Amino acid sequence: MITDQHCKSAKPREQDYKLTDEKGLYLQVKTSGYKVWRLKYRFGGKEKRLTFGPYPEVSLREARDKRDAARRLLRDGQDPGEVHKRTAARRHSGIDPDGTFRAIALHWHKMQLPQWKAKHAADVLHSLTVEAFPAFGDKPIGEITPAEIRMVLERIQERGAVETAHRLRGRFSSVFQVAMGLQLAESDPAASVAWALRPIVRGMQPALTKLRDCRAFLRAMEAEPAQPATKLASRLLALTAARPGMIRLAEMHEFEGLDTEAPIWRVPAEKMKLVRAESEQEVFEFILPLARQAVATVKVAAAFAANRKYLFPSVRHSHRPFTDNALNVNYRRVPGFGGMHVPHGWRASFSTIMNERAIELDRPADRAIIDLMLAHKPAGVESRYNRAAYMPRRRELAQEWADLLLEGAQGPETLVEGPRKS
Repeated sequence: MITDQHCKSAKPREQDYKLTDEKGLYLQVKTSGYKVWRLKYRFGGKEKRLTFGPYPEVSLREARDKRDAARRLLRDGQDPGEVHKRTAARRHSGIDPDGTFRAIALHWHKMQLPQWKAKHAADVLHSLTVEAFPAFGDKPIGEITPAEIRMVLERIQERGAVETAHRLRGRFSSVFQVAMGLQLAESDPAASVAWALRPIVRGMQPALTKLRDCRAFLRAMEAEPAQPATKLASRLLALTAARPGMIRLAEMHEFEGLDTEAPIWRVPAEKMKLVRAESEQEVFEFILPLARQAVATVKVAAAFAANRKYLFPSVRHSHRPFTDNALNVNYRRVPGFGGMHVPHGWRASFSTIMNERAIELDRPADRAIIDLMLAHKPAGVESRYNRAAYMPRRRELAQEWADLLLEGAQGPETLVEGPRKS
């Protein structure tokens, strides 16, 4: 065994040399005078070396403690050199040394930010924060079981959000892949529970395509108990045939000229269903002309929102929009219409009914304009939304649809105050 005095007094020579302690530990003295602690050991039948750091920064006592810790790993069947590499990798990445699911998930999320749109990044983080972190966020990621993953996903499916469950399982798998790369997990438990997810039904979503059915559904939905913001959002969705996500994230500053003869809803590009490269250009914003009934709905919603960020705010968190599942849940509860119509179905309702009218009334030119009103990309031409294209006729069709749909309906103020008795 060597002493601290031996270490201090060791002078450089013409060649590197060692001061040997015991159990494989030695201090290597370089020709430059640099002194470094190393451990020689055998693992898997091979001789290996592990560096503990320079002397005197790492004292003789510290070097012996590190040696003893390495020997304990050897007794447990682990290669101390590999364990050291994993620990160094975690520190370099800024991940919690304990390797919790939360720490790895936040690291994965940060890595994806350069290729994600801001809204998508916020949605991913929100889903992890709400669904995953309360369940196993503070648990070491290598200890999370498939059963724990399955419980979270099944809870999501039970509220009818099957596609959300599929998306979240994929996000879980991505987090576990990162953990496996850092050698913090040996497998991906999220991959092994894919069998527990219900299939996503592709194709056309349930939609009512007869005008009388659409009127009856809207009356029945608005007569059911629900938050005023949900009812107002539903009415504006039906009137505009917009995508539900556009309604959910609508902000008052997007609505222009409400007291003029040409009111519009100017939807920013990032809220449109476009690829990233397109959505970062202003030219891809979308303009919807508003019927009188839509203007009235927006005004009532704005008064009810009381200067909050979103036109249809969450009940629990006033700075957030109402949840993306609120309309789905309420639509499923409408008596006599269970499973027959979904929020996205208003687009099919508008398209089918208005295209049929175009045929019946011999207005063939309206069919292309109806597609434009739904923000569909024209096939075979440059993918751009012409902001002003056919705006007068689009406004006329928007008003025609509103008059047809809301025939005999009460004003939007009743969705907040309650229906007036005749």
